[in-house]
Amino acid sequence: MTTTNGLLLVDKPGGLTSHDVVARVRTIFEEKRVGHAGTLDPMATGLLILGIGPSTRLLRFAQGEPKRYRGTVQFGVATDSLDADGTVIERRAVPTISPAQMEKAAALLRGPQLQVPPMVSAIKVGGRRLHELARQGVHVERDARDVTIDEFSLAATQDPARWEFEVRCSAGTYVRVLLSDLAESLDTLGHLSALRRISSGAHHVERALSLDGLEDVVKGGGHVVRPPIEFVTGLARATVSEDQERRLRMGQRIELIATFDESEIAAVNERGALVAILRARDEQWKPEIVLADAAGASD
Repeated sequence: MTTTNGLLLVDKPGGLTSHDVVARVRTIFEEKRVGHAGTLDPMATGLLILGIGPSTRLLRFAQGEPKRYRGTVQFGVATDSLDADGTVIERRAVPTISPAQMEKAAALLRGPQLQVPPMVSAIKVGGRRLHELARQGVHVERDARDVTIDEFSLAATQDPARWEFEVRCSAGTYVRVLLSDLAESLDTLGHLSALRRISSGAHHVERALSLDGLEDVVKGGGHVVRPPIEFVTGLARATVSEDQERRLRMGQRIELIATFDESEIAAVNERGALVAILRARDEQWKPEIVLADAAGASD
């Protein structure tokens, strides 16, 4: 029996949660094993990477990739969630900001830094999600996390209080926190008013399908699921023989002639299909994740 197995790129519309998208995709493919690689808030649009079938075990590789976003920030208004979905809690005058001043402020926020997650977020503390606690009026201390802002630029619009931005950042970065910090450095308030994820690692939203478009293609018999190997474009690869592939599928360790500095690599067969994720164990390589074969064998 064959099974859908691989990577899917979806252009998430605004108003849906990432879980809503997963539920719709499960229905479209009639496949329970569907997961996403990095939540997008309901107001956000853009690239959502999904894993289908056995490939859901590869989602962590996409989750850790750098992300690129575009959007707008509204200065002078703060919300409890730091974005447009929240309730306005304060207003403040917006000073005149020149492009040079904005660039100076943005430059100070580039690079490695510690970021405190917002209260309205899906992070769990004591088994409870922060946004659930926030709705109950409970405020808890959150540990700062390491993030990196690789690129951060802004451009003025006709509205002096609204600026467009583009940012490339490490996984786990909260863009709304970044913009709130930016507003504070400019002696005003601010919130994220629009956000679109453009890319994640090597994957770009231009290659993604809308949910309606996806359903139409699948109903028409088209192929939209990309091979599992696309989850691990950042890993070093080792090509294994038919005998080594057989052994890996049986959970056995193998030896490789080539040497690798990495402790984790991708094993591909002679057809270029992903066989397994291998982890170094002394002088051998142990299969950590074994993928279904091309015929859809059980993983």
